[in-house]
Amino acid sequence: MITPRNDSRATSGLWPQKARIAAVLASTVAALALTGCAGWEYRENVCGSGEYPVLAVGSTGSACVSDKEEPSAGYVRYPKGRVPQEVGDKWDVYWETHTLDEDGKTVDVP
Repeated sequence: MITPRNDSRATSGLWPQKARIAAVLASTVAALALTGCAGWEYRENVCGSGEYPVLAVGSTGSACVSDKEEPSAGYVRYPKGRVPQEVGDKWDVYWETHTLDEDGKTVDVP
């Protein structure tokens, strides 16, 4: 007499493999969530495309002006080589505590 094969043994070997895959995927998701995707840093530009940043004379205020226009009254272009490009970059932080006076000299903010 032929006895039917017990498939429970054949499939039971797959569950540990599926469990391992699930554990690896869960660990990967948890690691990404906990690290906040470290290494993938988003940097925001100070101005949009077709614009350049300008500084308010006598204060730390700034604005963006179209590349086709000159700054309006009370604003000047940043000194060459000291123009902030991205929020939080070296020059963006610098101009939080410095400004230009009416003579174009760099001064500390009072």
